[in-house]
Amino acid sequence: MSISIRRLIMPVLVIAGGIGIFSLLHATKPEPEKSTEEPRPISVYTAPVQQSDALLEVTTQGEVRSRTHLNIVAQVSGRIAEVSPEFVEGGTVTPGEPLLIIEDADYELALRQAEAAVAESEVAVQQALADADVARKQLRNDPNPSDLALKKPQVAQARAAREAARANLEQAKLNLQRTRVTLPFEGRLVNTRVDLGQFITTGTILAEVFGTEIVEIRLPLSDAQLAALGLPIGYTAPEGEGLDVELRAAVAGRDHRWTGKLSRLDASIDPDTRMLYAIVEVIDPYGENASASGMPLAVGLFVDATVSGRRVSNAVSIPSSGLRAGDVVFLIDDKGRLEIRNVDVAHLGAGTAVLMSGVTAGEQVITSAIRNPIQGMALSRIEDDTVDSDG
Repeated sequence: MSISIRRLIMPVLVIAGGIGIFSLLHATKPEPEKSTEEPRPISVYTAPVQQSDALLEVTTQGEVRSRTHLNIVAQVSGRIAEVSPEFVEGGTVTPGEPLLIIEDADYELALRQAEAAVAESEVAVQQALADADVARKQLRNDPNPSDLALKKPQVAQARAAREAARANLEQAKLNLQRTRVTLPFEGRLVNTRVDLGQFITTGTILAEVFGTEIVEIRLPLSDAQLAALGLPIGYTAPEGEGLDVELRAAVAGRDHRWTGKLSRLDASIDPDTRMLYAIVEVIDPYGENASASGMPLAVGLFVDATVSGRRVSNAVSIPSSGLRAGDVVFLIDDKGRLEIRNVDVAHLGAGTAVLMSGVTAGEQVITSAIRNPIQGMALSRIEDDTVDSDG
């Protein structure tokens, strides 16, 4: 056989041999064992569906503000003669205690002049009455004497002058009283704008102050939250009553709690936010109603608020963690299989969802997350004992 033919046959033989060896190995390979083991169940936390009386709670947020916030304005002119030690930023305002005293020498003199004018007017009235008495006696035989002849206009004029003098006296007393700048409520100074020795005129702004007797928190409410409270738009609570409200905030690295009352609801919907606002009142937030550790509910503080609303009898409730997007719940049936069910939600609180339909008491609702949930998938139940309840 020639060399050229041999070179052509050798590659063909090598290829044919490789194919034969591959076919032999493929024909004799062992068959893999088929697994009959069922998919491993997924462990989930569950909680029972409960039926009992439930207190609906609404959670919202708001900023603390004083009911009374104003500028102190001078009502008389003069030089500031005295300044209280509390007339500083953050100073305490005590009802009736003067914050400033304006030099009152001119007002003392004006008061004396007014007193003298009253005394003079009293004499003028007595003189006019005496003249009228003389005129009446002189004209007793005149059948139709005129009022002017009887001195009646003169008496009226004297009495009018006396009333004007008395009014000037009251004004002088009032101006003298106004040289002592006081407030009728307890409060704190935000800032001051004048100082000792400064000359001020009527209308000068002396300081900015807010009251500490009552603070208010304005809370936004959605339509669903309003339904949970069971109150009408424009509601006003009777004096000292109203729904209980718990307020919470972190101050100085610690959590603090305060209590207040929902005193009223706005009479109109906010056109920008489409929300209704509720007003919560806290009495004496810097004193008796400070937190347990003594922290006051300071003006300007941003707080979380939980309002206790209406109570629902025989309500069906689940932990809020068991309610999925789209008002869906995951249940585990008696065979340990996943059941996906739609529900009607009456109220969703911070810890509990109250349902109108879709589940029954005693069923097990899944509270933990499930990736790629499929109807009927195998599950393993773990009892969830850490679920909080709204009521």
